[in-house]
Parts: sequence; structure tokens; C-alpha cells
Amino acid sequence: MPLMEWSDKLSTGIGVFDADHKKLVSMVNNLYDAVQGGQGKEALGKILDGLIDYTKSHFGREEEYMTKHGYPDIVAHKNEHTNLTRQVLDVQSKYKAGVTSTLSLEVLNFLKNWLIKHIQGTDKKYVPFLTSKGVR
Repeated sequence: MPLMEWSDKLSTGIGVFDADHKKLVSMVNNLYDAVQGGQGKEALGKILDGLIDYTKSHFGREEEYMTKHGYPDIVAHKNEHTNLTRQVLDVQSKYKAGVTSTLSLEVLNFLKNWLIKHIQGTDKKYVPFLTSKGVR
């Protein structure tokens, strides 16, 4: 059973962002499956690296759209992105250095809950603004 599932509650109605969000949900589930399946540190590290890289790409894409269209709350939105990036890079660093030997369910639940809260809260705030600018 996956850690999280895509639902219409997570849909922004903006195609590029919904596709990104679906991929992020899938990647969190892949990491969860790897942890539950007892995969080794190297395999987990690669999955975590991919998740972090894709998350940073997604954040960049969102910020590009917000900048291009003059989204008024961009600073607060970017701050959320920066804070999450800092937190997951810290987890990644500790994991690679051996300070943390496993990726705990606590870390996975944090990622899941952050993603849900961010999409349903912060991301949905930009939807009316961006759609008024013709972004679909």
C-alpha cells in the first residue's frame, strides 16, 4: 500500500504543476517502498537524490511562473521552498555521512505531510492569480 495517494484534493488545475505533483507523490511512494523493502543504503540514497533533484526542479518551475506573471506572494512561497530544501538537504547530508543510518518513517511522513499541506494550502493560493493570467 502506498504511503500517499493522488487525489483531486491535490489538484491545482494547472497541468504542469499537477504533473509535477503527481510525480513527487510517486517518488515519495518509491522511497517509502524502498525503505519498507529493506533496500540498501546506496539504493535508498539514489532514490532520495532523485526526489531532491526533482523537487528543486519543480520549485524552480513554480517560481519561474510566479516571477513571469508577477505573483504578489512570491517571497513567502519561495521561503517555504527554501526551508523545505534546507531540511531535506540536511537529511540527505546526515544520511550520506552515516549520522543517520536509516530513513525513518518519521522522515517519510514529514515529506508526505509537507507535500499535502503545501499543495492544498500554499500552492492553491496561486491558482486564481495564475489562471487569471492564462496559465492552465
